Amino acid sequence: MEITTIIGIVAGFFCICISILFNGSLDSFINWPSVLIVFGGTIAATVVAYPSTMLKSCIKVYKNAFKKKDFDLNKDIDLIINIANIARKEGLLALENLIEEMEDPFLKKGIMLIVDGADTELVKNVLHTEIYFIQERHTQGQAIINSMATYAPAFGMVGTLIGLINMLKNLDDYDALGPGMATALVTTFYGVLLANLVLNPIAKKLKVQSDKEVLRKELYIEGLLSVQEGENSRIIKDKLTSFIPRREVKRVEGSGQETNPEVKEIRDERQ
Repeated sequence: MEITTIIGIVAGFFCICISILFNGSLDSFINWPSVLIVFGGTIAATVVAYPSTMLKSCIKVYKNAFKKKDFDLNKDIDLIINIANIARKEGLLALENLIEEMEDPFLKKGIMLIVDGADTELVKNVLHTEIYFIQERHTQGQAIINSMATYAPAFGMVGTLIGLINMLKNLDDYDALGPGMATALVTTFYGVLLANLVLNPIAKKLKVQSDKEVLRKELYIEGLLSVQEGENSRIIKDKLTSFIPRREVKRVEGSGQETNPEVKEIRDERQ
């Protein structure tokens, strides 16, 4: 689980609650009609804006913000280097034995294309096409959450207007003006809070995760094309390490240890 997402949201609510308690009480900020307007209105507008198929996929995308996805590009480079060594020693057809051992479907597809004798341009086009549609799916989920972040403050304003209208109907009751104004503004508070503490940050996190996944797949493409061209493993490694921050490359090179258990397993089987 991606604990930072939960920590960030909880910490944000905690800081807001503490700041409220310094000069007031939490009871003043609890208003169930306001909750209904903001949350209900945001969900209703989102349902109107997008087809049911996209809304179903959005739920899965939303869950990804709470899932931990760590991509170790150093291990991926080691795996590509191992594949390159096998291809140079035994030929490209020998990579067919590795297909079942590959866990990543994208990498598996690339190896299958190479084994089937597809030319370099075809391999590149097929894999880049898959990346394009992966980005499209990710973008759709992010777009829905971004839309919700836009709707929430708007419905907060709607709730405030409703509260002000009801308050203006009772101008004769001066004692009720202050509490009425406070209740009206609470709805705007809910909308801004939902958008800027939950929805917008989650959309940003999903964008970061998507970018990391695409970077990993771009590394795979560059590595597989180099393997297909029969390039030296040292040249391939120098090329692929450009995908990684320099400080991380130094850490791995200085460790002197095997970074990928999958690589070690394949090497052991080949020996």
